[in-house]
Amino acid sequence: MQNSSSVTVFLLHGLNETASHKNIFLAFTLLAYLLIWLFNLTLIITIITEKTLHEPMYIFLCNLCVNGLYGTAGLYPKLLADFLSDSHLISYAGCLTQAYVIYTSVLCEFTILTVMAYDRYVAICKPLQYHSIMTSLTINKFLSISWILPFCETTIALFFTIRLPLCGSHIDKLYCDNWSIVKLSCVDNILNNVYGNIVLLIQVCQALFIVNSYFHIVRACVKSSEEMSKFMQTCLPHLISLISFTISIVFDVLYSRYGSRNMPQGVRNFLAVEFLVIPPVLNPLIYGLKLNQISRRVMWVFSRKVHILK
Repeated sequence: MQNSSSVTVFLLHGLNETASHKNIFLAFTLLAYLLIWLFNLTLIITIITEKTLHEPMYIFLCNLCVNGLYGTAGLYPKLLADFLSDSHLISYAGCLTQAYVIYTSVLCEFTILTVMAYDRYVAICKPLQYHSIMTSLTINKFLSISWILPFCETTIALFFTIRLPLCGSHIDKLYCDNWSIVKLSCVDNILNNVYGNIVLLIQVCQALFIVNSYFHIVRACVKSSEEMSKFMQTCLPHLISLISFTISIVFDVLYSRYGSRNMPQGVRNFLAVEFLVIPPVLNPLIYGLKLNQISRRVMWVFSRKVHILK
C-alpha cells in the first residue's frame, strides 16, 4: 500500500488523447494565455495609473484581474510544458501547489464578485450614503477578507488531504485538484467530504447574498430610466462575469464529482478548464467595453502610443 509519503510523482492523463493534435492545442493554449495577460494587465495598469479610477468598483475590478493572472499561473505554464513533453508528470509537492493555487483563485474570484455585488447594491440602492459606507477602511476590510478567507479555506482543505494515505498516482485531468487527490486515498475520506461541504455552504451563503443584492438592485432600477441606465452600465458587466464564472465552476464540479469516463476526453478537458479560460479573458473585455471611464482611458493610452511611434 502506498501512502502520501511514498507517492512522489503523479501522472496526468488529460492529454493522452491529444497527441495527434498537440501542436494545434499548444498554439491555442499559448494564444489564450497571452491574451489573458494582455487584457488583464492592460486593465490593471490603467486602473492603477489613472487616479479618476481609484474608486471602490474599479479597485475591486483590479483585484479581480490580479486574481485572474494568479489563478491561470497555476495551470497554463505546466500545461504548455506538458504539450512540449511526451510524459505528463508532476511531483507530489508540485501537484499540491497547483491545487492550492487553483482552489484559492476560485474562492477569491467568487468572494471578490460577492463584494462587488454589495458595492453595486450600495451605489444604486443607497446612493446618498455610498461614500460614507464604502470608505477606504471598508474597502481594505473587504479586500482582506477576499484574499485571506480563501487562502485559509484552501490551507485547511489541503492539510486534510496531505494526511491521507494514497493508493494511486494517476489523475484523469489536465491538472491537479484537491478532489482528484482525495479520490486516490486508501482510507475513508469522510473528514475531507465534511469540510468540503462546509466550504460549499459558505459559497452558497455568498450566492444567496448576491441574489438578495440583485433583487434589491433590480427593484430599485425599474422605478426610473436613469437607474436602469446605471444598472446597464455598471451592474451588467458584473452580472455577466458572475454568471460566466458560476456556470464554469458548476461544469467543473459536476465533471469532477459525477463525470463519466465514457465522456470524450476533449469534452472532459473543456469542462475541467473552462473556469480558467473563459472568465480571465471575458472579465477584462466586458468591463473594458461596458465601463466608459476604462474604455476611454485605454483608447487614450493606445492612441498616445501610436502617436509616439509615428
